[in-house]
Amino acid sequence: MKLSVLDQSVVPEGATPAAALHNSLDLVRLADRLGYHRYWFAEHHATPSFAGPAPEVMVARAAAETSRIRVGSGGVLLPHYSPLKVAEVFRVLGALSPGRIDLGIGRGTGAGSIETHALAPGSAVDGEDDFPRRLVELLAFLHGGFPDGHPYGRIRLMPTAGAPEVWLLVASPGSAERAARLGLPISIAHFGRPQITRSVVDAYRGAFDGRGGSRPRIQIGVGVYCGPTEDEAQRVFASQRLFRLRMGRGLLLPLPSPEAALDGLRGEAEPLADEVTDWPRCVVGDPDHVHKVLTSMAETLDIDEFMVLSTIHSPKDRMRSYELLARRFGLTAGQAAVS
Repeated sequence: MKLSVLDQSVVPEGATPAAALHNSLDLVRLADRLGYHRYWFAEHHATPSFAGPAPEVMVARAAAETSRIRVGSGGVLLPHYSPLKVAEVFRVLGALSPGRIDLGIGRGTGAGSIETHALAPGSAVDGEDDFPRRLVELLAFLHGGFPDGHPYGRIRLMPTAGAPEVWLLVASPGSAERAARLGLPISIAHFGRPQITRSVVDAYRGAFDGRGGSRPRIQIGVGVYCGPTEDEAQRVFASQRLFRLRMGRGLLLPLPSPEAALDGLRGEAEPLADEVTDWPRCVVGDPDHVHKVLTSMAETLDIDEFMVLSTIHSPKDRMRSYELLARRFGLTAGQAAVS
């Protein structure tokens, strides 16, 4: 089974956004040494919770500081950007780090309405109507395929080599079917909407016809909070519990410490108490428990890769969680990452 890392560059309470970005670089270097398969940086705009609005910048730095792990975006939010510019940026990244760059594409905005307008003033962000066109254009710029007579067909992208591997971030059966029709692999944010994971997997496989020799490829994004004991795992997970409670009330604040979270949760309803899902959005426990849950999920859904998200306040505790997970799953470093 492949394990990968999704990093939102969360800002810990008491730290600066700049420190959060350096924490991400520390973690990608560790993930490279431990044998994680790929490392993706998320995109969020104008929020005190997350420090990463430009995943392409982090991808460039991370690729330069690692030797084997695949690095990429999880994902570039295409409604904000020109497909041509995204293709150019990721071709440059691919030329600098051949065979190691992923381009995860999302149709969300990762921002409020005013920030969305400021990111692309004068551009129509039409959501469901506009995103398919942008996605098809992006794929055509990367791999060719504009129809005869299309004006963009004359554009010659530089560098000529270095096209990244493209993944589509999906959050509904409809978006999964779109990816299947295009022959793209998909990443499902189970940590965001765990209720729809099974239906998304089924829709994707049902719509995939294998044209061009492609095959269905699925990764599942899941929250993991691993500690040497159940109690310690629950302690670091308290930060995420209060973070989600605040987020549900429209408060996008830095990630609280476990101690502050446990204090802030007193007298509050459990934020995930009423959630009914096949598998929890966040797997919390010692290495054996986490291994058991993820293995069961992988076998049931017939998938072989998890994108692990661990929003833990202390950088030391976060790295320990990934270390424990790597050890329990028997990850080994030393070989170049392949898809």
